[in-house]
Amino acid sequence: MPPQPAASRRTDTPPPRTANNEADVLRGFLDYLRSSIAAKVEGAPEPRVRTAEVPSGTNLLGLLGHLTAVEETMFLGAKVTDWPATFRAAPEESVADVVARYRAAVERANTALDACTDLGAALPWAGRAGAGPSVRWALTHMIEETGRHAGHADIIRELIDGATGR
Repeated sequence: MPPQPAASRRTDTPPPRTANNEADVLRGFLDYLRSSIAAKVEGAPEPRVRTAEVPSGTNLLGLLGHLTAVEETMFLGAKVTDWPATFRAAPEESVADVVARYRAAVERANTALDACTDLGAALPWAGRAGAGPSVRWALTHMIEETGRHAGHADIIRELIDGATGR
């Protein structure tokens, strides 16, 4: 395959180099994915940023709104009663509003995680009986959840305006 012209080459950010301890590796990869999806949504044009680009109804703002709710539930003990609603941004919310809300949730989640010195310790589990998930499980789940939706966002953003890369 011939090389692509310089103007069309992807400019991906490589995965992070992290320390060798488990917590730093998990948090490093989660932060990498968090940054990737926020960047994918930033600068996306209205109204297509909130328009369903695939038959399931998925849109960029909805993906980031959903991930905000998952961050708050997983790491901050919030309770969500209507998960499908987390995939819909309010009409008055701008791209900058949704990205800022996500970044604020990530910052609060990271502050909570900074206090967790034991990956086996349970996190708050709002409205549920028994212990919450371990920090290790929650970090692993959030890597999976954020990575899955970052992949969706990659495809949707490319459909919107051709933007590719992380």
